[in-house]
Amino acid sequence: MTVWDDVVGQPRTVAELSAAAQDADTLVTAESTVARGDRDSTTASRMTHAWLFTGPPGSGRSTAARAFAAALQCTSPDRALGAAPGCGFCDGCHTALIGTHADVETVRTDLLSIGVKETRELVRRASLSPAGGRWQVILMEDADRLTEGAANVLLKAVEEPAPRTVWLLCAPSVEDALPTIRSRCRLLTLRTPSVADVADVLTRRDGVAPELAAQVARATQGHIGRARRLAADETARSRRATVLRVPLRVADIGGCLRAAQELVDSATEDAKAVADEVDGKETEEMRAALGAAAGLGSRMPRGTAGAMKELADRQKRRSTRTQRDTLDLALTDLAGFYRDVLTLQLGRPAAHVANAEAMDGIRRIASSSRPEHSLRRIEAILACRDALDHNVAPLLAVEAMTLALRAG
Repeated sequence: MTVWDDVVGQPRTVAELSAAAQDADTLVTAESTVARGDRDSTTASRMTHAWLFTGPPGSGRSTAARAFAAALQCTSPDRALGAAPGCGFCDGCHTALIGTHADVETVRTDLLSIGVKETRELVRRASLSPAGGRWQVILMEDADRLTEGAANVLLKAVEEPAPRTVWLLCAPSVEDALPTIRSRCRLLTLRTPSVADVADVLTRRDGVAPELAAQVARATQGHIGRARRLAADETARSRRATVLRVPLRVADIGGCLRAAQELVDSATEDAKAVADEVDGKETEEMRAALGAAAGLGSRMPRGTAGAMKELADRQKRRSTRTQRDTLDLALTDLAGFYRDVLTLQLGRPAAHVANAEAMDGIRRIASSSRPEHSLRRIEAILACRDALDHNVAPLLAVEAMTLALRAG
């Protein structure tokens, strides 16, 4: 077992990162021996201070970046015998993988964007020397969510990196990063893993039954995170089945509007569930930190209203993000349904259908419409996703989509 075991279906990426980690280890060792006066330092040609991991959703961008961060922190004694860093067992690898390593800062956001304030704090952190003497690693899982101002703050740090600091930026595509930032990063492009690769890792690492692993891997078309969630959560599978029935419910305007309302209500319930689980605890902890007496009904000290308002605004933005993410997932499943319809309409074998559990509905829609109808419906779903990205009211956007699904 090594740190690369969870990087599924990416042999070229693993080879490149492993080679860079090897050179990074050589560089650390060389600088250490120079400090003792043993020999001259050398420059590691395959290692660089900034990396941009791109690839479609589910390809494992963050997983690959986390594995690389762990390999950079590897302290296995086997390295002295020629073993590549990234053993997966030493303290450096283990703590980096679970998120507790002092020199690995992982940035992920549950909000719609990453702002200037947070980015400035990251830049400050990046200027520090690594506590463990190896590398200071900043792993940003949502680099595509940087605001323009935040991206400009980050640019200076990437242009003038501190010694032994490594930036690992993750984004769906190269276009999601500022040209000035991506020109200073080494680009790694991951691909969607094969269905067989995903099913294998679910069975081998997560103990999922082979039949269920194959089903969810095929349904998500190689999206590792979604496949794992579907395999583990029966409620998620039930909700997905409901989404796949939407095409059969949009025969009239009333059905379109009801289906749209149910999709939005489901996303709202998800956001509320997250709020119920997290917001109350966050609020109580903030009140305690600001000196309020126990209990939400107690008075707050003077001068703390601003901090409480900032927390409330953050919780509201998180709720919006959760609702949009849930809706986007439903729309992705819906587009997959019509892709399967198009597959049959173009004469491809049923074995190419991803949503085999919805085959009856897929056959019914395929036989009652033409390929151009399916393409227009997929375009309507993509237009809905784009509208949500541009802050159109969710119900309005989804209603427009379901009406377009009916019209075909």
